[in-house]
Amino acid sequence: MQTKNIGLRNIEVADTKISAIDGINGKLIYRGYDILDLVKKSTFEETACLLLNEDLPTQDVLSAFSDKLVATREIPEGLEKTLRNIPKTANPMDVLQSTVSMMAVYDTQKTDDRETNYNRAIDLISKIPIIVACWDRIRNDKEIIQPSKKLNHAGNFLYMLTGKEPDTEASRIFDICLILHAEHSFNASTFAAREVASTRANMYAAVSAAVGALSGELHGGANFQVMKMLLEIGSVEKVEQWIKDKLAKSQKIMGMGHAVYKTFDPRAEVLRELSRKLAEKTGQPWYAITKRVEEVTEEEMKKIKSSDIFPNVDLYSASAYYMLDIPMDLNTPIFAISRASGWTAHIIEEKFAEAAPKPMLYRPKAVYVGKYCGPSGCEYVSIEKRLAQI
Repeated sequence: MQTKNIGLRNIEVADTKISAIDGINGKLIYRGYDILDLVKKSTFEETACLLLNEDLPTQDVLSAFSDKLVATREIPEGLEKTLRNIPKTANPMDVLQSTVSMMAVYDTQKTDDRETNYNRAIDLISKIPIIVACWDRIRNDKEIIQPSKKLNHAGNFLYMLTGKEPDTEASRIFDICLILHAEHSFNASTFAAREVASTRANMYAAVSAAVGALSGELHGGANFQVMKMLLEIGSVEKVEQWIKDKLAKSQKIMGMGHAVYKTFDPRAEVLRELSRKLAEKTGQPWYAITKRVEEVTEEEMKKIKSSDIFPNVDLYSASAYYMLDIPMDLNTPIFAISRASGWTAHIIEEKFAEAAPKPMLYRPKAVYVGKYCGPSGCEYVSIEKRLAQI
């Protein structure tokens, strides 16, 4: 007997007011606002506040939210000591997952009401980039850069990572990247967070689960693989043959295609332009190579399947991060830096949804397709006699 809807594809498991994806028309909506409008007019701080508060904030609300983000930027001394004791060869996502779960032991708030979880959300959004930046400095035997009180969320991370204050353009480009990655409905990591939250586990446990889900190469690691691809290709002239060779072996071209979008991913549309601007700024070839990858893949896939394939969010984010001098293996942690806002919004919604004052524990049903030995089950055979049966 075969199960249907493997991976819960197209199964509606909950209501949400946080975001919506229109895969047919290529739309991504945060709390009713089009992502293409937000990246033109908003900031990451305002977008995160929107996700947590159900609507765009007033100036007073946004100022209070931003001030809290800045005020909680420092990580506990014990957490910093833990980071220093981790092997420097550790995977950054493993480091992030373990330290996020450890944040629970430093939380002195005893209640689990909405306001407390709102404060925890701000704490996580603020501290996750600090953890990532500190870890990168520690593993490279560099002094930790103390967080700035004057830089915005995006600018402070780049400053703590590199030791140099980013210029206005670089800071704004990274700010837009964070907006684009902040939320994407019930993807694997968000569903993991909500499933854990449904057990009444604390927010840190739920976010730690989300980080774990994001660490998988089928979810959060794709833009790292895209950059490896671009480095392997090396030049625009080599793109066409490289793509043809991969497709001839039925291998996937990273950054192309999406499980939900059947047209252009709106985030990729924005990131393409950001990558172009950074290429002009830095003189690096990665935008040109990426653009050619997109073109050749589309041309070749039409020959094979007679159907269109479009770039996803990973294709151009890889080159954008690389040209911002961000280490390749931090691409997925940066995803977490941004998505912390969406995760925490979903956790709060899961815990306190008005439509479900007593939300149910997630408990999907599986279809058993294992060994069947009759109504009473298989007969237990003692271990001494089992060898004789083989």
